[in-house]
Amino acid sequence: MTDNYIERILRARVYDVAMESPLEPAPRLSRRVGNTILFKREDLQPVFSFKLRGAYNKIAHLSESVAKRGVICASAGNHAQGVALAARRRGIPAVIVMPQTTPNIKVNAVRDLGGEVVLHGDDYDSAFEHAQTIVRERNLAFVHPFDDPDVIAGQGTVAVEIMRQSRNEVDAIFVPVGGGGLIAGIAVYAKYLNPKIKVIGVEPVDAAAMHDSLRAKKRVVLDRVGIFADGVAVKKVGEETFRLCREHVDEVVLVDTDEICAGIQDIFEDTRSIVEGAGALAVAGIKKYCALNSWKDKRIVAVNSGANLNFDVLRYVAERSDVGQAREVLLAVEIPEQPGSFLKFCGILGQRAVTEFNYRFGAKERAQIFVGLAVSRGKEERDEVIASLRTAGYGVTDMTDNEMAKLHVRYMVGGHVNGGVANERLYRFEFPERKGALLNFLQAVGARWNITLFHYRNHGSDYGRVLAGIDVPSADTTDFLDHLNVLHFSYSDETNNPAYRIFLGS
Repeated sequence: MTDNYIERILRARVYDVAMESPLEPAPRLSRRVGNTILFKREDLQPVFSFKLRGAYNKIAHLSESVAKRGVICASAGNHAQGVALAARRRGIPAVIVMPQTTPNIKVNAVRDLGGEVVLHGDDYDSAFEHAQTIVRERNLAFVHPFDDPDVIAGQGTVAVEIMRQSRNEVDAIFVPVGGGGLIAGIAVYAKYLNPKIKVIGVEPVDAAAMHDSLRAKKRVVLDRVGIFADGVAVKKVGEETFRLCREHVDEVVLVDTDEICAGIQDIFEDTRSIVEGAGALAVAGIKKYCALNSWKDKRIVAVNSGANLNFDVLRYVAERSDVGQAREVLLAVEIPEQPGSFLKFCGILGQRAVTEFNYRFGAKERAQIFVGLAVSRGKEERDEVIASLRTAGYGVTDMTDNEMAKLHVRYMVGGHVNGGVANERLYRFEFPERKGALLNFLQAVGARWNITLFHYRNHGSDYGRVLAGIDVPSADTTDFLDHLNVLHFSYSDETNNPAYRIFLGS
């Protein structure tokens, strides 16, 4: 069977629509992980994904009588674009069934390529079942996204290029895994040329269909899948892809969402390109695998599989990537509810960069704050920070790995004050962002007036932005304003802002 696939891969028709994507060095990432990392840039394909290789190879091999009836596929997006482009190239109609959760950028791209889009269900499997119904109703040819020999062979051409471009000098290839078509094609060819090469799959922890199937030695069906890396959100891998992976794939690594976001950042820093979640899986897997197995001085390829990312997801990626890089610690800290508490707390932190600070006065003796800190030595430094705060008498809860805290609670710290603040005034401040900037700001504001609300988030911009509530008795108004005016911080009074009155005011 392997010889049959080698022949299929070598005779695959992909270059009518696909390009030979470059194999590029990633010097910044390579230095950080102590290995030579090469990016296989499938994100540069005409539809920004490797998927057009398998789709076109399948459609190109359809007989004329079958092709003229039209084709149909079910896809989370990238295979859909490949099918739409291949069908347009052959001059036949294409129906694309996509989950309703598919990013708009992929839906619109399919329509732009002339495909008829049908949105159905919340995941790939629901879309697949609906596509089968349409196949029977309209007698269309189904183009499977992964479990088809012609599709697998088309994806296998990625390995042909890698082995030639690297002169067969590669220790390992890391491959994103959804249904298994890409890694099956790559593994068959790469292992045929070099049986010693490692082919390692990477899946999200919440979409681990191939990992769980290989462990169980049979195909399993996941109850649900996460959709951040929507290109690999598959509940059940293919029958043929599973067979090939059992025979040729070394193992599958699992990574979480924060690690995927960090991988997106890694790729951007080396290429100035932004890949989608699935497109960063290989990089995330390399970092994790090298750390766990103490790999050094290896030559490793990451397949950057796609770049169809909704722009509005970038906010989320930026928020989570520092945690994924182990460069940010998130803590819940209990401090005394009294004037000067913030200043004393930040004094203990010293010159550590504070990335976030959320607080709301609660009319109690103890206050709870949500704080983010930048770290450079990962968990070791996180433990040091927590130990130093506890030694100083603060109650500390580590929120760095708390998914609910990262997704929701950090944005919900606050609310209406229940009493105890008679003269709260609300101000927005801007100050030059540099190391120790928050501490310097609090020292400048001083400890004379009680801070009753505080929100600060450092996004790496030139200026830090703070929203602060301050309890200023009427008799102190003149002194307080005089104090603000000599600080040389840009500020604006938001006390009468309706958003404050509705959501935060007393």
